[in-house]
Amino acid sequence: MLRSAFFPVFIVLLAAGSILPAGATAGQERLPPPGQAWVIFGPDTVQVEVARTPAEREKGLMFRERLAKGRGMLFVFPDATVRSFWMKDTFVPLDIAYLDSNLRIIDILPMEPQSLDTQPSSGPAMFALEVPMGWFEEVGIAVGAQAKLVFGPG
Repeated sequence: MLRSAFFPVFIVLLAAGSILPAGATAGQERLPPPGQAWVIFGPDTVQVEVARTPAEREKGLMFRERLAKGRGMLFVFPDATVRSFWMKDTFVPLDIAYLDSNLRIIDILPMEPQSLDTQPSSGPAMFALEVPMGWFEEVGIAVGAQAKLVFGPG
């Protein structure tokens, strides 16, 4: 009985640990567990929901009517490539930061609500961070800033 209950959990944990490439750097060895996560830029922190699966990444922040200051969504991809986002069915004005595999910001772009225009990254990105529009400018975070990821209990 214990074996049959343990096996699905083991498979999920095994799969979660193998999503990111073998060359992942410290701080991102494994796919983040469900629960709380924070993206930290020096003294500035964003508490994020983590979009880890294709379904979570596809839905993103769609249909939300508000996003509190200091909150956001981190999109985690299995590899670094040029990414492109749009705002279909997203009602909150956002900024998106594309981050490379070393968690360095390569782009910060404004995203207007419900726009079907795509906002591509200028280079390979493994992460995308969406926050309320103006947050990056307000706290003084620019292209080239280095992020740190911290994952908490679910």
